[in-house]
Amino acid sequence: MADAYFENIALESIPCPNGCVEDDKLIVSGYDLLCGLPGEFTVVQCKQCGLMRTNPRPTAATIGYYYPDNYGPYAGTRITKNDNSGIAFTWKKKIDSILSTKGEALPNTPPGNLLEVGCASGSFLYKMEQIGWNVEGIEFSEKASENARSHGYKVTTGSLESAQEPDKKYDLIVAWMVIEHLHDPKGSLEKLNKWTEKNGFLVFSIPNSSRLFMNKYSYNLQLPTHLFHFTPDTITALLKKTGWHTERIIHQVTLSSLMASAGYWLRETRGESKLSRWLVGYPTKSRKLHLLFYPLAYLLAKFGQTGRMTIWARKADD
Repeated sequence: MADAYFENIALESIPCPNGCVEDDKLIVSGYDLLCGLPGEFTVVQCKQCGLMRTNPRPTAATIGYYYPDNYGPYAGTRITKNDNSGIAFTWKKKIDSILSTKGEALPNTPPGNLLEVGCASGSFLYKMEQIGWNVEGIEFSEKASENARSHGYKVTTGSLESAQEPDKKYDLIVAWMVIEHLHDPKGSLEKLNKWTEKNGFLVFSIPNSSRLFMNKYSYNLQLPTHLFHFTPDTITALLKKTGWHTERIIHQVTLSSLMASAGYWLRETRGESKLSRWLVGYPTKSRKLHLLFYPLAYLLAKFGQTGRMTIWARKADD
């Protein structure tokens, strides 16, 4: 099994994208705990700039193996067209605004042209279209992008790195848990900067790869699909290098990373159980459950220790 796997998956070693002299230290080694696919991978940290990356890593041409059709984010973003009226909808909006467990917090900006990078099956495109935005998407998965296109949305299948320049500029570009998956985040952020209107926003969520979340059982690690592992300092530095000014970093009020990490630890060290399955599945649990744990999550968010963050960046003046 292992021999056949390595015959099909090509690995590559890459230097720090910030152009630092190669001088790395090993942070952690681990496996694919999300889908259970084979391979052992390492995360290293550049001693000069502090940026962490998975190295060696699957090439862009072969990493699709680690994104099977049952990959969680694809199924979790299918469009459901609910009745947007009544008391139930009003309370749902209030709960969503409190929790925002997906990190989809946006600056107050009028509707315009919006691009979602990694739009999966299109649920966020639908949400934003309903409030007046002209929406488009880019999605790596053929099946997920077909799901979005079936609802009439303009979605390009492929990677951001290979995407062609659009025929318009965007007022808002969003990417929910995507930047850490990119083979070339520096080049991609530069590309998105060129695609953005003057004073336009880039809003994205990423895992917070602080020391607390960098062990082989961490839900945030997600090897090998997470190719880069950012902290507030390293993502701010990369944004500055690529023409963006970081306006706000929001530490999300959710225990998803901590709960799922505990589930992985329990499963891998004590064997699978009802409790380990419940903990691993916590990120997809109902919002009522997230609301129950909200006070603890709020406290941890104040100290930047919930494991997920949303960044608002504005295109810097030339």
